Amino acid sequence: MLAVTAGIIFILMLCVIPCRSKEGGRLGRMHRGSELMKVFLVDAAAELILDIYLAVSGKWGAIATVNCIIAVLLLALMFIVSIVRIYAGSAQIGVKWRLLGLIFAFIPVINLVILFKMIRLTDDEYELECSRLQLDRSRENEKVCATKYPILMVHGVFFRDIKAFNYWGRIPKALEKNGARIYYGSQQSADSVAGCAAELKAKIDEIVEKEKCGRVNIIAHSKGGLDSRYAISVLGASDKVASLTTVNTPHRGCQFAEYLLSKAPEGFRNGIADKYNAALKKLGDTSPDFIAAVSDLTASACEEMNRKCEDAEGVFYQSVGSRSASAKGGRFPLNLSYHLVKYFDGPNDGLVAVDSMKWGEAFHFAEPSGRRGITHGDVIDLNRENIKGFDVREFYVKLVSDLKERGL
Repeated sequence: MLAVTAGIIFILMLCVIPCRSKEGGRLGRMHRGSELMKVFLVDAAAELILDIYLAVSGKWGAIATVNCIIAVLLLALMFIVSIVRIYAGSAQIGVKWRLLGLIFAFIPVINLVILFKMIRLTDDEYELECSRLQLDRSRENEKVCATKYPILMVHGVFFRDIKAFNYWGRIPKALEKNGARIYYGSQQSADSVAGCAAELKAKIDEIVEKEKCGRVNIIAHSKGGLDSRYAISVLGASDKVASLTTVNTPHRGCQFAEYLLSKAPEGFRNGIADKYNAALKKLGDTSPDFIAAVSDLTASACEEMNRKCEDAEGVFYQSVGSRSASAKGGRFPLNLSYHLVKYFDGPNDGLVAVDSMKWGEAFHFAEPSGRRGITHGDVIDLNRENIKGFDVREFYVKLVSDLKERGL
């Protein structure tokens, strides 16, 4: 037992030394916490076995009692240090596992299952982030995302571009590390396609004037793809746009949205719209229009738009798509809407049917192996979640590097 206690003291001394691993920062501290948690579990099990042995064999005495008390205190301190580092450092254990860890902290067996899950998540996160760091360092001088024209990233409906929470998750930072120049659409979160397109046209003009670059490459998600097409084809932005990459955009609309709008009573629709518009004003929209935004996503509205918005000559069009494998793969509300969209529109990402996403000269379909799939939010890294078989950051690096190879 003295040896176990000495081992605990030694490991505890190591854990309070500032992390100087080559990864450094959040990643290094998280990894140190995960490794320390493994040592804690082993030492706690060894201490328990020894204590039981001493008690059963009749060898328990005063010295054993003192050592047991010291060991418990040191184990508790070791646990606190390691769990704080894991909670503060990991981006992958999420709110769910943090809450479960707190709720079941003192319930045997369940707390062990949760701890093992946290260790696995942090180990996977560490390996992935180390691989990404190594990859980015190996091509640092290549600037694979340094396109001729800057990148304009356009968000979808019911979101805004804010500094506190990037709509595109970790993607912009990964692109910038590899040489990209990034701008954001910053259009209203809820308005008609024509209204948002007018804002995008002004933004494109602003970027071209500021950068003296002549044109921009647009990457647009969801309704942002429709807004961008309208700005290019109807509002005359085609001479200032080199390429448009739409991501999970409902180019042919959503049958389920049409059904809901047609069946919902007018009073109910207006009540929901008023509540949304009031909330969106607080988020920065000047004149939000919930009904106009949703109506322009219907199949009939998109059919009319497609007749009006012919692809502009000189602009390279391509699209990205993904699908959910089941409702369980998505977070709220995509886990609820998945079956509804599937009934009306077929295979989908929780909101948009796969067939509706296809547009342009090339279609890039993102689908990892397994039962999870990639949802409407996953494809823009909205939840900052690592998905096995799909590195969302590298996916976008490849998209942008391809634009560079095309001379765009």
